[in-house]
Amino acid sequence: MASGRAQQVTDHVANSSATMTSVQQLFSLQGQTALVTGGTRGIGQSMALALAEAGADVLLVQRDESNTTTKQAIEKLGRKAQIYTADLASNDSMKALTPKVLADGHQIHILLNCGGIQRRHPAHQFPDEDWNEVLQVNLNAVFTLCRDVGAHMLSREPDKYGRRGSIINIASLLTFQGGINVPAYAASKGGVGQLTKALSNQWGGQGITVNAIAPGYIATEMNTALMQDEKRAASILERIPAGRWGSPEDFKGGVVYLASRASQYVNGEVLTIDGGWMGR
Repeated sequence: MASGRAQQVTDHVANSSATMTSVQQLFSLQGQTALVTGGTRGIGQSMALALAEAGADVLLVQRDESNTTTKQAIEKLGRKAQIYTADLASNDSMKALTPKVLADGHQIHILLNCGGIQRRHPAHQFPDEDWNEVLQVNLNAVFTLCRDVGAHMLSREPDKYGRRGSIINIASLLTFQGGINVPAYAASKGGVGQLTKALSNQWGGQGITVNAIAPGYIATEMNTALMQDEKRAASILERIPAGRWGSPEDFKGGVVYLASRASQYVNGEVLTIDGGWMGR
């Protein structure tokens, strides 16, 4: 009797171990390559490192090669990293990027569009040049890369699970809300949300998942102006159920989930990582 019970326990442990291995495989990015914009700092850097920690090699899109911090950190993890120089503010530069990457022999399995800028002015004083720059960097460049990398993914045979790739765009709380003094940013991030849904409709049946992540209020350089406004910062913090501003590390799990087979049946979603802000 005791021997039978021991065998049951052994079988249970063995089955649990097998299940755990299966789940770990769902989240593994071994053998995949990610193309990442905005990976030199903040949320983008944290997510690029998370993809590498899950097994992916990473191609970093930067304005120049002066900042090698993320590249070196990825290489310390035992993954390959390469910097491609391109300017998100230049449409011509963005159109030339994907052909350059593919000409070097890379296959792109994951696209992470994290590059973005912010400009703050009262709406009645918002300069045309700032409006155009924000829309180019935050929306037009995202579309160009989605289009070109998406075409590359479609040209590739699906893997044994029927997958051709994962595209992850970075949206914002202002995908849903209007903000104050940031009409261009709100317009661009609203556009990112709708672009994500449109592309998911187009490519979901062909093995490409297209999703977005909407960060809440995160303690990064982009929000320095908000954090320095004591009254506004206090009102923001008061609304966040988690009781704190977010940190770049809060995005590691979400990006690996959306990049991996674990989210194979998730498409057209905007995953909000905001400490509960949108639930208030």
